[in-house]
Amino acid sequence: MTQAPLGSIVIVGGGSAGWMTAAALSSLVQTKDVSITVIESDAIGTVGVGEATIPDMLVFNQMLGISEAEFMRATEATFKLGIEFVDWGHKGDRYIHPFGQHGVDMEGIDFHQYWLRLNREGGTAPIEDYSLSAVAAGAGRFALPDPNPRSVFSHLRYAYHFDATLYARYLRRYAEKRGVKRIEGVVKEVHLTAQDDGIAAVTMDSGAHVKGDFFFDCTGFRALLTGQTLDIDFVDWSAWLPCDSALAVPSAHVGPPPPYTRSTARPAGWQWRIPTQRRVGNGHIYSRSFMDDDEAERVLRKGVEGALLAEPRSIRFKAGHRRQFWRGNCIAIGLAAGFLEPLESTSLYLIQEGISRFISLFPNGDIPDILRVEYNRYMQKKFEQVRDFIVLHYVATNRDDTPFWHYCRTMTVPDSLRHKMELFRETGRIFRYDDELFARPSWVAVMLGQGIMPERSDPIVAALPARDVANSLQSMASAMKDAASRMPTHASFIASYCAATEG
Repeated sequence: MTQAPLGSIVIVGGGSAGWMTAAALSSLVQTKDVSITVIESDAIGTVGVGEATIPDMLVFNQMLGISEAEFMRATEATFKLGIEFVDWGHKGDRYIHPFGQHGVDMEGIDFHQYWLRLNREGGTAPIEDYSLSAVAAGAGRFALPDPNPRSVFSHLRYAYHFDATLYARYLRRYAEKRGVKRIEGVVKEVHLTAQDDGIAAVTMDSGAHVKGDFFFDCTGFRALLTGQTLDIDFVDWSAWLPCDSALAVPSAHVGPPPPYTRSTARPAGWQWRIPTQRRVGNGHIYSRSFMDDDEAERVLRKGVEGALLAEPRSIRFKAGHRRQFWRGNCIAIGLAAGFLEPLESTSLYLIQEGISRFISLFPNGDIPDILRVEYNRYMQKKFEQVRDFIVLHYVATNRDDTPFWHYCRTMTVPDSLRHKMELFRETGRIFRYDDELFARPSWVAVMLGQGIMPERSDPIVAALPARDVANSLQSMASAMKDAASRMPTHASFIASYCAATEG
């Protein structure tokens, strides 16, 4: 029997979540067959801070057929080769978590096992010296990857920094060109389906009644549809991620924008620095259980390098996610679905995953239960995987200089993370499970960067002559350094490739 297709999709809320959803759907369905409507209000602000991303963002933009240079000009974007972490393992420490791999695996054995072999004898440089992305980031240089796998430049991977408000505006233009309709206004009432397990329609402050076959809740922390109306409860992860507040403020540049994000640990949280072409996005994420708001603002202001361009904005949040992401005919996307602090720039990735998984399960009007079960299973796993990687930064520390860091260092972690840490600490092994976002090089970068040194390395590598291993690694490090020196500066590459448009 042929099932009736979805005829109308309503996205409640704009911002990055709403317009990413609208853009992706409009690129794949004909709006003459499936109407797509975005309801948003200019009176309701969005979080709208400077946004840092991960390389998966390139895939999303490519799916939309977006010109990279055009997108970067419109969003005042810069390139990002990784994240620099300052004061996380010990005060005074710093390391880079680069995109891409370290060195080259040899004889089927992970590169970091060779690094561990020499490091134990005191004969090797920091592991980031073997990553072209890290070396280029530290030198303030950038080039696009070479598609030739034999080129050293093929090792480069990158993402973006951009203005999130400009990105939402860019995607709005993209979606409206493809037939997406926008309704300005505030939703005053949400009407349930006859079974009370989904959304039938919403009523606007203008009195307009907007019906839909399917709804997306992109209303941010308010979670108007899924939280307030469908009463889907929230899974609280604040025991593992105790930060619950942030202050965000833009500042002026004090030099050329570096091609990396910086995260600096503070007494009760951490501070971000995200350079776009015209300004720097700054923020201080902290736990109000360990620091009051006034002190948090003083820490933020002291840590900002350039002149402030506005007054700090306060954001409150709780780490965790909706117990169900999809109920009835409604899916929560973005902050309505859950929040994990942007320590590893995963906010837009989780939005992207929520959209992509829906598209892969695109239903008829009669939605089989199994689709919701699969979607919820998948998204919960994605949130848990990202959670574990973020928690690693807090628990893998030797800092004990403040009550906050003592709490983080001694807290009990999820079993899935505990297993990974114990396996690496005892054997230096890391494995990727269930197509998780962060691959082996990322786990290795953070664990080693924050002082988790394995007790032993691979026994096959341990039996190799130390001189042979040293020569191979020295050759790799020299190749990375030489390649980075031949790249243009980040600022000059942007100037010639994607300088922001005036206005």
